[in-house]
Amino acid sequence: MNIAGMSITEIRELIEKLDDIPKDFLECLRKDTRKGVMALTRQLQARQERQARLTAMWDEMSRTELMLYAQGKRHLFGIDEVGRGPLAGPVVAAAVCLPPDFRLLGLNDSKKLPPDVREAYYDVIMRDALAVGIGMVDAPRIDEINILEATREAMRQAVEAAGITPDVCLIDAVHVPGLACEQLPIIGGDGKSVSIAAASVIAKVTRDRLMAEYARIYPEYGFEKHAGYATEEHLQALERFGPTPIHRLTFGRVKERA
Repeated sequence: MNIAGMSITEIRELIEKLDDIPKDFLECLRKDTRKGVMALTRQLQARQERQARLTAMWDEMSRTELMLYAQGKRHLFGIDEVGRGPLAGPVVAAAVCLPPDFRLLGLNDSKKLPPDVREAYYDVIMRDALAVGIGMVDAPRIDEINILEATREAMRQAVEAAGITPDVCLIDAVHVPGLACEQLPIIGGDGKSVSIAAASVIAKVTRDRLMAEYARIYPEYGFEKHAGYATEEHLQALERFGPTPIHRLTFGRVKERA
C-alpha cells in the first residue's frame, strides 16, 4: 500500500474507518517520516495494544462461563450486590444472564469503571442480556435482619425478578440459601467473571440513580456525591441533622449520632 501521496488528514480518516489494520498498511505508516504520520502511528499502536489487553482480559474473565457452556449449561446468572457498606440507602443486587455470544470489551468490576462508562455499559447490558433482575432491601429491613442476610435476600429477589430459571448462579463471594439451582461463589468475582461484572454494573448504576433521587428528598446530606457512604461530608450532615428514614440505625456511625 502506497500512502506517500496521501495527506495526513486522509490517512487519519482511513485509519478511523478501518476495524482491522492490515500489516502492510501499518508497515507503510512506520516507514513514513512525516511527523504527523509518525504521531498517528504511535496512536494506532497504542490503540492496538489497548485492544489486545482488553481482549486478553475478556478471554480470562470468560473462562468460567465457557467451561459451564461446555458442560451443557445455558442460563448462567451473574449475581452481585452494591451497598453493603454505606450508612444509608438500600442494598441492591442484580442478576444478569448474558447470551453466549455477548461481548463487551472493557467490562469489569463496576467500581473500576468511570461513571460515564458504567452508564454506557448499563445500556448495552440491559439491551442485550437474556434476562436482568434487580432486588432491593431497604434500611429498616437491614436493621431488622443484618446486612449479610439483607444481601442474600436482595440476591434471591433479583433471581426471582429475572423471570427465567438459572442453570447456575455465579455469585460474588456469597452463598445464598434458598436458591433452587447450582451456585458457584467466586471471591472477587466482579473482576473474574463477565457475568458477575455485568451484574455489578447493573446494581451500581441502579443504586447510584436511586441515591441521586434521595438527594432531592434530603438535600442536606449530599447523597448524590457519596451514595450513603461514610464520607466526612456525610458524617458532618449526620452530626448536624441526625439520621433520615433511609439511614441504617444499627450501623455504629449512625447509632452514635442518632
